[in-house]
Amino acid sequence: MRHASTISTAVPVMALLLGAASTAMLAQSPVESSARHDYRIVTVVEGVKVPWGIAFLPGGELLVTERGGALRSVRDGRLAPVPVTGVPTVKAGGQGGLLDVVPHPGFASNRLVYLTYAKPSADGARNTTAVIRGRYADGRLSDVQEILEARAWSDGQGHFGSRLAFDGQGHLFITIGDRQVYPGGDLTQHPAQNLSTHHGKVLRLHDDGRVPADNPFVGQAGALPEIWSYGHRNAQGLVHDGATGRLWLTEHGPQGGDEVNLVERGRNYGWPVVGFGVMYRTGAAIHAGTMRDGMEPPVHVWVPSIAPSGLALYTGDRFPRWKGSLLAGALGGEQLVRLTIDGRRVTHVEQLLQGHGRIRDVRQGPDGFVYVAFELRSGEATRIVRLEPVPRADREVAGGRAEEAYPAGGAAGAAGFTA
Repeated sequence: MRHASTISTAVPVMALLLGAASTAMLAQSPVESSARHDYRIVTVVEGVKVPWGIAFLPGGELLVTERGGALRSVRDGRLAPVPVTGVPTVKAGGQGGLLDVVPHPGFASNRLVYLTYAKPSADGARNTTAVIRGRYADGRLSDVQEILEARAWSDGQGHFGSRLAFDGQGHLFITIGDRQVYPGGDLTQHPAQNLSTHHGKVLRLHDDGRVPADNPFVGQAGALPEIWSYGHRNAQGLVHDGATGRLWLTEHGPQGGDEVNLVERGRNYGWPVVGFGVMYRTGAAIHAGTMRDGMEPPVHVWVPSIAPSGLALYTGDRFPRWKGSLLAGALGGEQLVRLTIDGRRVTHVEQLLQGHGRIRDVRQGPDGFVYVAFELRSGEATRIVRLEPVPRADREVAGGRAEEAYPAGGAAGAAGFTA
């Protein structure tokens, strides 16, 4: 079913994570206003270097991937001085390195943690996206097993994708980027449109790496059976809605045209045949158009780009008026974007956390607070924070800021770029 897109330019145990230092900062942190909630930004931990993914474990521990290759543990607001051992060697450079991290839904009993990373070839000249799982305990990863080596090898250092999401039914979804293959010539022949490669795809596996028999391209000649959807560019946000079964994705466009997509079985999302972006530097056209029969349009587009990275679906009670919203981190414009969802449509967009730093990941914690990982281009140590609500009078709009509504086909302003 085709639908119109919108375009914008513009638990108690978790209290351990906060720590005494962060508690002291709570009294000092200024109140920030949004259309639906006031909140404070509270530092959870400092000293992480280019964090890429964060994951919460039962008992209050937080795992953080650093793109340079280290998996770090945080307890009681303190960063363990020694990285977790047992992590595979990564190809760190450009956009590659140690990337996403998620625990298995049954972690409390099986201790399994999943990691994505840029895997180097034997001679180190090339790299691809790979997924491993291992049993985590006491700062060590053991019984490490590779469950995917993507057929997306490149000598470049970009567009690895790498986000992970479980669906609650034993399936693991994985995003693989298009590896920056140039979009020229016959666009329908681009690897993102080719089912014989993993470039520009969302994959679906069992939690042990086996291919589900009901994947859409199982048994199709010339098609890789892991593929769930295709025609993506570089998806760095992915979240599964357990209540509705929907899979939401945010992906980088080129210069303009970042997208929110509702990912469905066997669908083609168009890159690079259709889209809203243009070539870097020259501004030359890339696409044959913005829509085409047989290709799914996005539910929301950002022009200019915001470089979305990290995606959460808010289901907690700490911010009741945000419940059901998508929270998208952004590198461009240094912002957290809240998107109100009505069925299959984005109806409102609001910019939060502007000017605090590039946001690489956003997650809802088991305590219902919103956690955000910042990164610095320089590679210097930075912080992970959480948003805590501040009570206020019962009103829809605070500080003169109102939610922006986007009817189908509408446009509004936002700043940013892609990466």
